[in-house]
Amino acid sequence: MHVKIYRGRSAKEALTQVKSELGDEAVILSNKMVTENGAKVCEITAAVERSAPSRERSREDVLGEALEAAEWTREWRQIKGHLLALMRPQMDPAALTPRQRLSMEYLEREGVEQDVLLAVYRRLRADAGLSILPVLEGLVSVQPFESKKWPQKFHALAGPHGAGKTTSLVRLALREKKRHPKTRICLVSADQGQGKGRMVLRHYAELSGLAFREVAVREDFGALVADSRKFDRVFLDLPGLPPGASLETWLGSRAMLHYEDLAVHLVLNPYYSPAQFQAFRERYASQAVKSLIWTKLDEACTFGSLINLPHESGLPVSALSCAPGLTGSLVPARSEMIWRLLFKHQLPAECVAA
Repeated sequence: MHVKIYRGRSAKEALTQVKSELGDEAVILSNKMVTENGAKVCEITAAVERSAPSRERSREDVLGEALEAAEWTREWRQIKGHLLALMRPQMDPAALTPRQRLSMEYLEREGVEQDVLLAVYRRLRADAGLSILPVLEGLVSVQPFESKKWPQKFHALAGPHGAGKTTSLVRLALREKKRHPKTRICLVSADQGQGKGRMVLRHYAELSGLAFREVAVREDFGALVADSRKFDRVFLDLPGLPPGASLETWLGSRAMLHYEDLAVHLVLNPYYSPAQFQAFRERYASQAVKSLIWTKLDEACTFGSLINLPHESGLPVSALSCAPGLTGSLVPARSEMIWRLLFKHQLPAECVAA
């Protein structure tokens, strides 16, 4: 993205410069009056995506690329499976202490994947006195969703349909408002394909005295950024993406991909199948995604995915959600909560109390 600042004696003069240099595709990121050489001038920050020209692709081109990508993905999974199969015999349970061995067996029953088990085994074998928790803590990081740890003004929730994005967004906003009553919060619907989600978001915004906006095209996000000086926190509900789409492309088309004051949080349930998790990792892979939010924990039977996905993606866990209510049912994640879920199937006490 190409970003540039323009100044003029009036908004019209500055906008003329923007249109002349960046064209009609430019997005206005901010519009304000500043003092320059003792005089008031209009300052506009604008941006435009710069992409290399490309020839029009035929259907055969598109089909060929899709087949090549699918073939490479399939080959890599096969290679990875063969490597793990070769290394599995090297995981000798007798090399571990009885307590370590029991822990490894438990993790396997919980659905922890083979590459994670191998990483745990190597650490345990190197130190007979090592407990399994320090090893797991090195594989799963936690960054609680709290104002001081997440200073960005814009927080967007992404994830598949039915994962609980809209509900989680309302829960985060209400939690923030309860702890900091003077915080100015705006709820934003960017999910134009799901009318119900927009209605729910608008409804709770009106009930709670929160602002509400919608983002449909790239110009809408520019307008939202310009309007954001009225708010301390902006929560965006992003659409679920169909197969073949990518979050990176969607964010880029709305001029949101490189916006520094934005953090995207991936919302998922712990009971998806391994194939679904793999598909979601690919579909929602983006530099803008900063954390994982686990929802519907009370509906899960095993919790191995709480280890697998953070280990694979490198993303910290920021929040945990369970129970049907909107208040008190989502809490900032802490390491001990994850270990209680994994080893005791114990839900966070804050959620249960709610």
